[in-house]
Amino acid sequence: MSKFGNTSVIFDLDGTLVDSEPNYYEAGRQTLAEYGVPDFTWAEHERYVGVSTLETAVLLKQEYGLAAPVAELLADTNRRYLELARAATRAYPQMRKFVELLATEGVPMAVASGSSSEAIEAILAGTGLDAYLGTVVSADEVPRGKPAPDVFLEAALRLGAAPADCVVLEDAAPGAAAAHAAGMRCIAIPYVAAQADAPEFATADLLLRGGQAEFTARGAFDWLVRSARSS
Repeated sequence: MSKFGNTSVIFDLDGTLVDSEPNYYEAGRQTLAEYGVPDFTWAEHERYVGVSTLETAVLLKQEYGLAAPVAELLADTNRRYLELARAATRAYPQMRKFVELLATEGVPMAVASGSSSEAIEAILAGTGLDAYLGTVVSADEVPRGKPAPDVFLEAALRLGAAPADCVVLEDAAPGAAAAHAAGMRCIAIPYVAAQADAPEFATADLLLRGGQAEFTARGAFDWLVRSARSS
């Protein structure tokens, strides 16, 4: 039997595998500016980290009293985001190394993200991670986005894995809550350092308070081995 037992690993995409939040911020800022909301700040954007693109559009419409339909706001934001994502999205080097280590060991892997399927596929192709991550689930494909567990449960189903055998990597509080609700273990790597004390992160099995600066491929690999032995 593998040193990982029956373990499967499910990655969030934005802010976990790749540093895409700056692109999401810029896409949202441009869209809001077009609809008469200037000066949307990064601090305001941080409130939506980990929330699906659809639900973000709903919340922004409510927050700023926008007249445009949600579908129009979503389409505009997604169009801008895809342009930015295709131009430049950086995979975190230690995350890439971690994916490669797991692939070498034959560990089943998936991506479960609040982004659209088109955005996920564009980013994975652009970074070359699609060579390792062929199982992909968008929140658009399930009834509810994070913090509901739907997207992670669907990823487990497609991997043929029991939820209890899955380990989720997440950077946002809603994602950590979703992993917990799915009955999965979680490695939490907070994208927004100030949110590390959020109660949702307290449910994580491994919390790296320093975020990506604290994450190492070898450290996560060794933790997974130990976790598999003790489960």
